[in-house]
This record gives sequence, C-alpha cells and structure tokens, in this order.
Amino acid sequence: MFLRTTFGLIAAASLSLAQRAPIPGDPLELATGQIHAIEAHPDRTATFQLLSRARDNYGLRNADRAYDLKVTFTVDSGGQTEHDGIWEMEDIFDPGQGLHWTATSSDGYQITGVTASGKYYGASTGSYIPLRLQEARAALFDPIPSAANVARAPVRTSLATFNGTPLTCILLAGSKNTPAASPARRWDETEECVDPKSGMLMVHSQAPGRYYAYDYTNAPQLGGYLLPRKVTVTEAGRIVSEISVDSLTQPPAVDPSLFVPTDAMKAMGPPVAMGGAEKIFRSSGSAAATRTVCIFGVVTPSGQIVEAHSLQPSDPNSQSALADAKQLTFPHVTMPGSRPRQHFIFVFETFPSPQ
Repeated sequence: MFLRTTFGLIAAASLSLAQRAPIPGDPLELATGQIHAIEAHPDRTATFQLLSRARDNYGLRNADRAYDLKVTFTVDSGGQTEHDGIWEMEDIFDPGQGLHWTATSSDGYQITGVTASGKYYGASTGSYIPLRLQEARAALFDPIPSAANVARAPVRTSLATFNGTPLTCILLAGSKNTPAASPARRWDETEECVDPKSGMLMVHSQAPGRYYAYDYTNAPQLGGYLLPRKVTVTEAGRIVSEISVDSLTQPPAVDPSLFVPTDAMKAMGPPVAMGGAEKIFRSSGSAAATRTVCIFGVVTPSGQIVEAHSLQPSDPNSQSALADAKQLTFPHVTMPGSRPRQHFIFVFETFPSPQ
C-alpha cells in the first residue's frame, strides 16, 4: 500500500535527525551491501519496470475471469494487536457481478464486504478493520506501490541474496526532498526486494523492523497470475502472522446472490475502506547522535490510533515513543456519501542517544 510521508518544518527536521540514526539489524534487512542512487532516466525506467512486473503478479481482478481465493492466517502478536489466533478469509470475484469477501477470527470477529455495480456494502462486528486483517489483504492484493505513486521519489537499489536467490532491493523514499547519500537504508525508505529473473516479490518492508517474506513453493496460479503459498510477517525479528493461500480456483459459475447486499448492509451506509499508509517523523531532542523508534498502528475513520505498538520494543525509549504516538489525533473528514477510511500509520520518533 502506498506510503505518504508527512512533512512540515518539524517533521522535516525530525526526518533529518532520523536519517542519522542507524536502523536495527534484522535477518530480513537485505539492503546491507552497496547502495546506489538511481538518477539517470533509463535506470529509473528499468527499476520501475521491475516494480511494475512484481506488482502485476497480484492483480487478480485484472484477469477478467472469476476466482475463488481461500486464505488462512495465524496471528501471534503477544497481545500487542487485537484478535490473536486463527483467521479464515475468502474472496469470491466475478468480473461481471462484483466482489464478495468475508473474514472471521477464532475469537469471534466477523466481516462481510460486497462490491456490486460500483457500490460498496458491508457489515462487521467492529467499528474498524483490525490491523492484522488489513495486513493480510495488503500482503496479497496491494504489497507494492505503483510506479505512478513513486515516479518522483528518490530511488536507490542494492543487490542482495535471499535463500540462495539473487535479488534487487529497491529503496523508495517518501519525499523528493530526501537526500540520496547514505551508506545504508534510511528510516523513511520502503524496501522492495524482487527476483529480477522471475519478477517475483520476495521481501517487502514498509519500515525498518517490519518485514513480509514471500514463499512461492507450490504457489497457486490463475492464468498468468501467481500468488505466494505463504507470507510470513515479522516484527523486531519475531513472527507475528503467518498467511497461507490455501486455494485459488476459477469457479465454473458464481452464485449471483453473493453480490446482493442485505437490507441491513444498505441501512448501514458505505463500509470502512482500507487506505494506504502514512509516515510521520517527530523528535524528542536535538542531539546530533540519535536513536529512532517506530510505532506502527492503524488510524481509524474517527482519527484515533489503535493497535499501536513499537517495532523496536527492546529500545529503552520504546514506551515513551508509544505514549507520544497515542496522543496524536487526525482530522475526521468523510464527505457525504463517501466511504469512511482507515490507514496504517508509522510514527518515527528520535531520541538523544545515551552518553
């Protein structure tokens, strides 16, 4: 999902501080070799073509054919996010009728979404879509930003190896004002590591400390589209969610009643939409030497941050950063007739390093 970085006088200064802080080591942090800024037009074009090729693998709804996708995922966040346990999710799509999707968790959360004739309907047992559910859908349907969204952003690349496979890691910054010079990945950069031979996304990281690892062993395929058999999500080196694509099939016929909203859905109005992500940079000091903590969560349609937790939990400033992030509020703006929207949030806070 596309990341938007918030800048202003304070945010820009805080980003500058964060750039001086080294990111924590992680087995899935692959951009550790030489990093090259991509500035020449032919090189940028080739890099964006590689991104687009990887992104196109996940465009199931562009195939102009019906599909039935069944997914299970297991969440083990240690209570840092809601609804730990086993989830089941199913998407049924027909190009002439629409989309019907459902998800249920082992602790009782349920959601149903229907898209038909350009209109959206839904019903759920919660006021927003839980973080791990949005995470699973983002991993399978929208893991890579489009070339149009990052066309003007600074781009850097690094060669890496993952499970014996040579990869190209593409680092994308959120602002064209971001300086390119840095010997390592910066806190503001999203990282996409792609197998240039197969065109498959192998590792995706929206922020240091948080990674999706993709496994295509016995991968399900529909036409020219290939989904991973498994996606492993880690935070601070710990597995927090394991997503399994159980089946991807083309049904011979799809029941039209699946795309008819219930009267209750119609009465509820437009359901919550899952938006992209936003990065915010804050500073708790002005020291030249700094440490950075990233807080990750969801901003609800009402503008509140929920399920927030640290991606650097062992850092001594982790609890302070979490408390500061929870004080943030965002404007609640929903135009009449439009869908309320939620999105991921990454709050980066810099602290003076201990002397």
